Amino acid sequence: MSEAESVPASAPDSVLNASEALNVTAKFVATPQGTALAYGSLVLMALLPIFFGALRSVSCSKSKDLGENESDSGFRNSCDMPETITSRDAARFPIIASCTLFGLYLFFKVFSQEYINMLLSVYFFVLGVLALSHTLSPAVSRLFPDSFPNKQFQLLFTQGSGESKEEIVNYEFDTKNLLCLLISSVVGVWYLLKKHWIANNLFGLAFALNGVELLHLNNVSTGCILLGGLFVYDVFWVFGTNVMVTVAKSFEAPIKLVFPQDLLEKGLSASNFAMLGLGDIVIPGIFIALLLRFDVSLKKNSRTYFYSSFLAYILGLGLTIFVMHTFKHAQPALLYLVPACIGLPMLVALLKGELTEMFRYEETPPEESELKEDSSESEKKDQ
Repeated sequence: MSEAESVPASAPDSVLNASEALNVTAKFVATPQGTALAYGSLVLMALLPIFFGALRSVSCSKSKDLGENESDSGFRNSCDMPETITSRDAARFPIIASCTLFGLYLFFKVFSQEYINMLLSVYFFVLGVLALSHTLSPAVSRLFPDSFPNKQFQLLFTQGSGESKEEIVNYEFDTKNLLCLLISSVVGVWYLLKKHWIANNLFGLAFALNGVELLHLNNVSTGCILLGGLFVYDVFWVFGTNVMVTVAKSFEAPIKLVFPQDLLEKGLSASNFAMLGLGDIVIPGIFIALLLRFDVSLKKNSRTYFYSSFLAYILGLGLTIFVMHTFKHAQPALLYLVPACIGLPMLVALLKGELTEMFRYEETPPEESELKEDSSESEKKDQ
């Protein structure tokens, strides 16, 4: 859910894996220049993780297919184990999200908001540091020459002893990874102490990019089920009840992108924000990333479906902002993004005669792929 109104810094927030809903009557009246800067910055920040996350999802998929054990950045298993979303997962997701949202609503009604958000801050500090480290690691690795003394480390936790010893955690990293972790920890401490909007956005961008990169839809039908279900979810909880509004006012976590509309007047200490929930980025983003991988599978040296869906996202987000600004009311962004991101690529596929081929495209989850390989090997041995 995107938010058009100006809100104070102490009243942010959103719901994990969902869009934001926050409609606050603001005393501050943004200037046209401040509003344009805020909206333009939000659009740009939304596009960056989708674009680069989709590109990284292709590399991630290739690494999975090749059976590589390390990503380019050196983090073991950071890129070769994407989470594959099946049609069953997609159908259940809106129900799980609704239960989570309503559970948070009841939780904030019963318990103290201050202590809950304190726990959430620590939780998202850890997640944010890891997500930002993973995001920065490829860029940091390229900064160092090959002659850099990059030492390797291993963190190993086992259970039991002797022959019954079982690995619980086996994590390999190097000096470059430690540097990324240090930089990310500085941002994390900054966010933890100040809740500054720039630190919030750094974590939010990292979450969004990692989500688009590592959450893989197995086919286009699954994507339509997921986006369609969350379309209904978003509209119902925003327009049908006050649950999302209440949770959004109470929930403090870096799961939204914000940009101040009074930046030109107050500089970095600005506090009246326009905001966009990460769900409005990640959910369409994983569908756009799927279409990019479909483009690659066609082997036509073309990115038609990726660019058409990317353009559709821009148009949908632009329409969201237009309606939000016109009616001065928070809007469920998926109401506009879902029809655009599904409709335009489908129309292009229909015109090119590739609609059937698009729906036949399938990505096999790693577990099923391993089972198929094992069964084929056993069949060969039997023969």
